[in-house]
Parts: sequence; structure tokens; C-alpha cells
Amino acid sequence: MLQKSKAYIFLSLAVMLCVLLVIFRPIPQFNYNFETFFPQDDESLDFYQSFKKQFENDNDYLLVALGNREGELFDTNFLTKANTIQSEIQKLDKVDTVISLLNLEQSIIGVFGVTYRKVLDWSDTTSLARTSGNLDQYRSQLLSKDGNSLLLWIKNEQDISKSDGDLLYNSIKEVFTQNSIKPIAVAGKIQTQGDFIVLMQDEFGLFFACSILLILLLLLLIFRSWWGVLIPFLVLIIGVAWAFGLLIFLGKPLDVMSVMQPTIFLIVGLSALIHFFTHLLKKLKAGVEKESAIYIVFRELTFPVWLTVMTTALGFISLYFTSIPALQDFGWSTGLGVVVMFVAVMLLAPGLLYLLPIKTSLSHPKSEKPGLLLRIFSWQLKHRNGVRISFLGVTLLCVLLGLNLKINGYLLDNLPIDHPIQQDFTFFDGQFGGSNPLEIHLSVGESANSLVDYDVLVELVKVESKIHELFGQSQTISPLTLVKSINQAQNQGSPHAFQLPSRGQFQRMTRWLDRAMELAEPKVLSADGRSGRISTRAADLGSLKMTTLRAQFDEFISEEINADLLQVRWTGTAYLIDKGHTSVTLQMAKGLGVAFLLVGVIAGFLFRSWRISFLLLIPNLIPLIWMFGLMYILGIEFKLTTAILFTVAFGIAVDDSIHFMSRLKFELASGKNLIYALKRTFLETGKAIVLTTIVLTAGFGLLIFSQFGVTHFTGLLISASLIFALLADLILLPLLLLPLKKMWEKKFKG
Repeated sequence: MLQKSKAYIFLSLAVMLCVLLVIFRPIPQFNYNFETFFPQDDESLDFYQSFKKQFENDNDYLLVALGNREGELFDTNFLTKANTIQSEIQKLDKVDTVISLLNLEQSIIGVFGVTYRKVLDWSDTTSLARTSGNLDQYRSQLLSKDGNSLLLWIKNEQDISKSDGDLLYNSIKEVFTQNSIKPIAVAGKIQTQGDFIVLMQDEFGLFFACSILLILLLLLLIFRSWWGVLIPFLVLIIGVAWAFGLLIFLGKPLDVMSVMQPTIFLIVGLSALIHFFTHLLKKLKAGVEKESAIYIVFRELTFPVWLTVMTTALGFISLYFTSIPALQDFGWSTGLGVVVMFVAVMLLAPGLLYLLPIKTSLSHPKSEKPGLLLRIFSWQLKHRNGVRISFLGVTLLCVLLGLNLKINGYLLDNLPIDHPIQQDFTFFDGQFGGSNPLEIHLSVGESANSLVDYDVLVELVKVESKIHELFGQSQTISPLTLVKSINQAQNQGSPHAFQLPSRGQFQRMTRWLDRAMELAEPKVLSADGRSGRISTRAADLGSLKMTTLRAQFDEFISEEINADLLQVRWTGTAYLIDKGHTSVTLQMAKGLGVAFLLVGVIAGFLFRSWRISFLLLIPNLIPLIWMFGLMYILGIEFKLTTAILFTVAFGIAVDDSIHFMSRLKFELASGKNLIYALKRTFLETGKAIVLTTIVLTAGFGLLIFSQFGVTHFTGLLISASLIFALLADLILLPLLLLPLKKMWEKKFKG
């Protein structure tokens, strides 16, 4: 298949590609946008897009908590400095609005019109004492629950780009640095995305370097020769460069999922090389001349290795058939990268093997003494029923455990609990009512004309009361807020008047309501008054708890709210992310369904039998079921980023089955009976399967040390599934094939 002349042509082509890659060096771009985890086939996303056009994004803001680390919060000098900071931030490009107690004014409606009074006045000691002691209305909203910090709510430009967001966040940090004040906590989209990118860049470089060191160590341990280390190392490094170069040229930015790709590419490429090189070493030690050995090895193994690479690639590509853009991008880009690694192996390895002077000492074959593998094969034949029952028992147990797994995900799932971003968000959850945006769309029923009709407002009072009961006491902003504020203004700014007025009082404020609707920030009511929003914040309680609370809220709405007056619907980014987590079963079913179908077609094409195709899926379904049981035992919750790993694990684990069955087909075609063919396959292919499993497990095991949750769980669960797949392929698969003895012999002797 790969004669010397053709191998040199391939090697020359590879050199040209490397030169082009150096000349047109791609520049990687890092990006993170959590909105790519929204399910695209969900009608709720379309609704949110229209909601954004009518109102605005619910997450284009930055929360900053300011506290006086050197004294009292309401110290005149501190408040003056904090006000200077707020004024400077307000002047920054891309900043829309900055709201805090420092610039908040209370409207007072009197006989001669509207006047404004500062909510917090520190112009003199008397004013400071009077106003600072009258802020309970703003506690857990613009003033922390413990009274030790103020909130700066910084609204930035809508749909701000990643680059502009980085510039703005850096400018805001510079303002604090220049004024010698360090915020107590910061949380928001532009901060989180920026800090995520820094962490991604650090982890990307770290795991790439660790993967290279691991590969050098594994190559040295496995082949113990300079050429057995140098050639695979060159092939893998060049292959990874090609893979990422192609992805970058295709416009694919590196994101949170890309952190694990260097390890995946390197380990999958090394797995393919191990199959070629172990067989080559065996030929050389048996005395086969070098050029003949290289030719024979690549002739015999190229197709089965190609099949295993394709099944791995298809396992990733099947993620494209989910409805989550982040998973789709990860799926097709990783699948393409895996194929590029195979291309690198075929273009580089044969030519380098022909070119370099490789040598190995001859060894005399030892008849029927392969040691451990032979003893394992003999043992499993003697205890075949016990083995089958044991696998069935463990599998059923894991099914029962898996059924008890909880579906639960958090906004910052990918970060460790002790990460500063997590700590800042936790601070806002505890002191300011939450960091997660909570959005509810409002519309009038058939019997109402406007959301500010009095009867509708009565219903809104009940709705907001239920929101506070279920989700905490964070400030809600809605059409009802406008009415309460006007009522407070008409009562000399009394905090006790911040409530829905009586019907008679409401009729007297109509002339002020239109003006308030025009000036409202943020916008809470449409121009025709028939639709609006309730905007608030809540703690990140997890999708499981939030789904339960939303169900309780929906039940309350259906039972207690008059639908002819008011219609209520959930929307917003937090809602969509939670729906993404709760849709994991569907997403996993889509990915696995496509993967099963593709692998079944490949197996059917290879063996020309639907029964063998079905049989091949059994030892590859078992590791997935065992993963369910392991997740329950380790307390790992089922979520979007762990559910997709089942598809990835299937695509990688099926490689061993393909290798085993390909070798078995070769042995049967040479005239051996099924028992002897199984034995030869077990002994010949078993070593390579064990080695590749060790390599893959070690490679993915590196990812366990990642700070990103998705990367950490990928390393843990994929490594475990590979070990489970090894047991299923070497222990169970031969026993499943034995009952088909007559079919096999008829197929290959007929």
C-alpha cells in the first residue's frame, strides 16, 4: 500500500504543508460566550430574541460592591471618592448607565411640581446622619444585607462585543486602581468572559505542555529506542499543528471546550501510531527486512486503523446533531482534528521510517507462552457463564443507580468552588439578593387594555410577592415599580408609601405615569403598554432547584392570577441555560443515536452481518451504563457538559472493538476455526488494545487536574469508560461471539 517511493512523495507533501503553515502562521483567537449553550431548537430562544428587541438584554451589566476597608461605609471621604469613581465610570465609552445610592434621587411631587432629593446626602454631617439611617428600603438591593457595602450597577452597551467588553472592563479596573479603592466583589458578563479567557489560555498551554511530556514518557516506556520516540513525537507535534492551523483558518476560535482538544488529538494520534509501531517491531524482531516490514504493516493495518479513527471522529461529529451551538462546534472541530491526525500519521510516519536507519535486535518467537493474556483467555473460557452473569449483574446495578442521578447544572459550573469569580458571585447572592438575571415577560389578557390598568396592577402585586417568596428579596423592576415610585413621590418620599396606592389615589397619578414610563430605566413597558417585564436577580441555585421553583411559580400563576387580565411567561438567559441543562437527556439521545447508527453501518459494511453489528454495540454500551453508576457513586450530577461525554466515550471506546473484530475476521479468513481464531486475536490484538487503553487513560487522566469543570469531568469519566471498555472488549466480547460459531464458520468457509 505504501511503497517507499509513494511514502517519500507523502513525506515531501507533508514538508510543503509545514512550510506553508510557518509562512501563513495562524493566530489563535480565544473566545467564551455562555449563550452558545442555549438550545437552538427551543421555541423559548426565539421568544427571548424578540423580547430582547422589544426591551433589552438581561445580562449586559456589571455588579460592583464597594466597601470601606479602612473604616465605616458612610464615611464622608470614602463616599466622595466612591462618587468620583462612579462619575469617571459613567464617562467611559460603551457605558450606558451607572446606578447606585450615590447618585439616586427621590422624586417629590408637590403643589408646585416635581423636585428631587438625594437618597444619600453626605454634603454635611447632619444630612449624612439623616439619610444614611433611612435606607432600609434599599437593603439587599443597592445596599448590602449587612450594611457594609454599596452596589454600583453598571449597564454597558447592548450586545457588546468580546473585544469591546475586555477594553471596558480593563478601563473600569483602571479607574479603581487610580482612585486606590479595591472592590469587595465584581460580577457580570464582561468580567466573567474576560477572566474565563485568561484561565482558558493558561490551561490550554499547561495541558498542551503536560501532554507532550506524557507522550515522551509513554513513547520511551513502550518502544525504548530513539527512533521509536523521535518519529512518533514529530508526527504528533506536526499533526496537532496542522489540526489547530486548519481550525483557525476555518475561523474557529478557541473556547472553553478547546482546552481538552490538544490532549485528545495527541492521544488519539499516539493510539494509532502504537498499533503501527507494535506490529512493525514484531515483524523486525522476527527477521523481516525493514522495507518489507514497513510495507506489510501499513498494508495490513491502514484500513482497520482508519476505521477506528473514523469511529472516534464520528463519535465527536455526532455532537453536531445536538441543538447546542457550543457542543456542535466542539463536535465537528474535534472530529475534523482527529481526521487530520490520521492524515499526519499516514503522510509522515511511513516516509520517516523508510528514511531513518531503524534497528532492533532479533528475538526468537516463544511458542504458546504469551503469559498473562493466555491465562486470562483460558480463565474466561472456563468461567464463561460466571463472567456473563457478573457483567449482567454489574450492568443492572448501574442502571438502577443511574436512574437516581439528578439533572442539575449551574451558571458557573466550569469553575472550581474556590475560584475568585465563584466567590464574588456567592457574595452577591448572599448580600444583594443574587447575581443571576431573572426575567419574566408580561402581557395583558383579553379583558385588559394596559399593564398599568389598576386591576392588572393588583394581579402584579400578587405575582411580585410570590417572586420574593420563592427567589429572595432582590429588587424587582416592573410596571408596578413605576406606580409605587410615583405613589412614594406623592407622599413626600416616605418609604412606607412605596406600594400600590388605593384606586382613588391611583386615578390622581395618571398624568405623572406617562412621563415616568418615558423616563423609566431600564425599560419595563412597551410603547402601547400591552407588554412589559419583571426584571430581578436571584442566587444561582442550580437548574434542579430553579426548575422546581419555577414550577411552583407557574402553578401559583395558573391558580391565583386572572389570565383574562395578565399573562406571565418565563424568559431570559438564566432560564435558557437551565432549560439547556434539563434537556440533557434529549441531547444525549441525539448524539448517541447518531453514533450508534454510524458505528452500526460501519460494522455492517465491514462484516456484512446485522447480527454482528448489533453484537458489537453490546460491549460498547456497557461502559456507558457503568459510567452512570460511577457518576452516582462519586456524586457527579447529570448536566449538559457531562451528558455529552457519553457520546464521546462511545466513539473512542468502540475503537478496541473494531480492532478486535478486524483481526478476528483476518484470522477466520485464513482458515482457522472460531475458538482458535479468537485465541490468536486475543493474544495478537490484546497487547495493542491494552497499550492504547493505558495511553488513552493516561492522556485523558491529565484533564482531571483542570480547573474547568467540563474538562475535569471529561478526564475522569472518559478515563473510566476506557477501562470499562477494555474489560468489555477483552473479557465479554469473545464470550458473546462463541454462540455464533456456526454462522462464522459458514460465512468464512462457505
